[in-house]
Amino acid sequence: MSGELSAASHGSDGSVTPAPAAAGDSFLARSKATVFAYVALTKPRVIELLLVATIPVMLQADRGHVDIALIAATLLGGWLGAGSANTLNMVADADIDQKMKRTARRPLARHAVSTRNALIFGIALWIGSFAVLWSAANLLSALLVTATIAFYVGVYTMILKRRTWQNVVWGGAAGCMPTLVGWAAVTGSIGWQPIVLFLVIFFWTPPHTWALAMRYKEDYRAAGVPMLPVIATEERVTRQMVIYTWATVLSSLVLIAGTSWIYAAVAILSGGWFASRVHKLYKETRAGAEVAPLKIFLQSNEYLAILFCGLAIDAVVNLPLITSYF
Repeated sequence: MSGELSAASHGSDGSVTPAPAAAGDSFLARSKATVFAYVALTKPRVIELLLVATIPVMLQADRGHVDIALIAATLLGGWLGAGSANTLNMVADADIDQKMKRTARRPLARHAVSTRNALIFGIALWIGSFAVLWSAANLLSALLVTATIAFYVGVYTMILKRRTWQNVVWGGAAGCMPTLVGWAAVTGSIGWQPIVLFLVIFFWTPPHTWALAMRYKEDYRAAGVPMLPVIATEERVTRQMVIYTWATVLSSLVLIAGTSWIYAAVAILSGGWFASRVHKLYKETRAGAEVAPLKIFLQSNEYLAILFCGLAIDAVVNLPLITSYF
């Protein structure tokens, strides 16, 4: 405060007039805060999954080649689409975000952005996404992103999330769509490989999300969201996590038919590591020990990153497919 007064001019009537620099600083601070609020609406950290999934899939769709321009355009279109879905999700969830400690600082929950402006922003991002993908890639990829936004907001957020513990099981399908979008952007079609990768992320999503929900189950309970850890015992939750983890690993092994030994080795080793960690959590829960589910949440991210990075390396190196030896 004293710094502000010393930088201000005093009028003859004793009033204090802010100096131009202070006014400028205030304007810049407000502008910066507004920009950060709109960026936060897109959930930037969540969009990391887009990068992890899209690039390797595009490289696999065109093994041995790297079309940087197409990859960049697809990532831009996908980022705009994901940002749109996340923004519209926050519009629909503003009421429960205010009740949860984990989400109370989101822009709409703390009124940093109005609901009307957030809605307009979300729609504008969708239009931008559609335009970029249609012009730089093809219509199919643009339509797939539009379907993703509609499903995430209309089906998951507005129907499933507040009504059933299977919300993330079926709602998680929206997070799997980058595999189809990336493949479609390169080939103009959808083949068996992106469907396999779709299933990998589909089965991966429940244990990944439930691990986080175990840590913040009181938040979800306060908001009235029936996540599985809210309505079930920890033993039941971790048992379900084991089942979905093995479904994830087995799905990842199916893709070996379209890759070389590089991906095969990565899928087997990383899958075994991830499954062992989830099994350990289940055993600790059954024994009544104090568990740290957040570690599984972080390790699930590491597993998916390792698996898809292995796929990217395999596609770029382009060694003979394992099936060529038979």
